[in-house]
Amino acid sequence: MTRPAVEARPQDSEDVEAAEVEAPPTLQVVTTKHPGRWAAAAGVGVLLAMAASALITNSAWDWDVVGEYLFAPSVLHAVLFTLQLTVLGIGIGFLLGTVLAIMRLSKNPLLSSVAWGYVALFRSIPLILQLLFWYNLALLYQRISFGIPFGPSFFDIGTMDLISPVTAAVLGLGLHQAAYCSEIVRAGLLSVDPGQREAAAALGIPWRRQLFRIILPQAMRSIVPTAGNEIIGLVKGTSVVYIMALPELFYQIQVIYSRNGRVIALLLVATVWYLIITSVLSVAQHYVERHYARGRR
Repeated sequence: MTRPAVEARPQDSEDVEAAEVEAPPTLQVVTTKHPGRWAAAAGVGVLLAMAASALITNSAWDWDVVGEYLFAPSVLHAVLFTLQLTVLGIGIGFLLGTVLAIMRLSKNPLLSSVAWGYVALFRSIPLILQLLFWYNLALLYQRISFGIPFGPSFFDIGTMDLISPVTAAVLGLGLHQAAYCSEIVRAGLLSVDPGQREAAAALGIPWRRQLFRIILPQAMRSIVPTAGNEIIGLVKGTSVVYIMALPELFYQIQVIYSRNGRVIALLLVATVWYLIITSVLSVAQHYVERHYARGRR
């Protein structure tokens, strides 16, 4: 006996609605409008175009004269002398500044006080006065003696023979920079976790090795950025030695434009060279910072 076929019963409308899956609504991403940003960019672009036009179209800039003197032998020698003054000044500054920073952090009150007094004195006196002082030291001491302190002297030498204008410039720049470099190095040393020093001392590592192998490499992360600024500042600060008639870049530019009367063109020559030197130093600073920041990656 066969069973009758079961007819399919149509589903209720409620079941049909439950079975249907509603499609999620379409989301549209709307970017934030920044009309002020575009207006500012347009304004800056217009100003840059105006500056470029003023530099190119105004014949008073004498770009042909700039090209003529940019690589002139006298200017190149002045650039080289400026770099020599910078290297010697910053070398003396950081060597003496490191010693002063260690003295400042010493627990000996005399060493700490002397370092503090040095920094306070040389940061208070303008650089141009310090240069003039060393340049005219012979007015105070005609001869300088060498021997036992408060005892007999073995030999002496004329101050003018010992301290030439170049030596006076190097001394003035170096001793002036030492006051600032001291604070830079001291800040770097203080930035290192004291636990590093304590752990090194517990392991019996000598003090000198602690300083040069553990403390200073970590302190360089804080020292390098500020030291780079000081070096770049000293490059421009060497222009102060023009008062001593030394042939650095700014003095040599003055000599040339006093002869031919092309003041603006020669000032542009000096500007271009200062831009080149500081740009190269900035790039070098970037790579040195990246070298000492390897441990933080």
